[in-house]
Amino acid sequence: MTSIAIGQPAPAFELRNQAKELVSLDDLKGRKTLIVFIPFPFTGICDAEGCAIRDGLSALEAMDANVVVITAHSIPTNAKWAAENSFEFPILSDFWPHGEVIQAYGAFNADLGVAMRSSFVIDADGIVREIIATESLGIAREHQAQVEALAAI
Repeated sequence: MTSIAIGQPAPAFELRNQAKELVSLDDLKGRKTLIVFIPFPFTGICDAEGCAIRDGLSALEAMDANVVVITAHSIPTNAKWAAENSFEFPILSDFWPHGEVIQAYGAFNADLGVAMRSSFVIDADGIVREIIATESLGIAREHQAQVEALAAI
């Protein structure tokens, strides 16, 4: 499913978060990073995955890890989703050019124009150390698998 492999540099990006601030991969370097691609904000599975990150954020931060969520949705949509769920981590918009970053990570579903459920665990130097993905948009990722992958770095 992915076009990048473990051990390769993560594709660079620069996207706006829900507060319209630019966030780049370079900004995240120096700490471990969990990049979580979400297909559909405001749906049960995406809400549950986001809430699991929110509820475990202090543990992830204690591991010196950044967390960013990337969607193919617009900034206003992401801002509303973040506000309604009290998400304090960046929700990045890959709306235009549509899905360009998601495609670079090999996680784009071209039929639906959204991200697949893929997470990338990246070390402080920007190297992909683990890829956690599901085979279907209808299957949630295990949050604990993401935590364990970050802890292993």
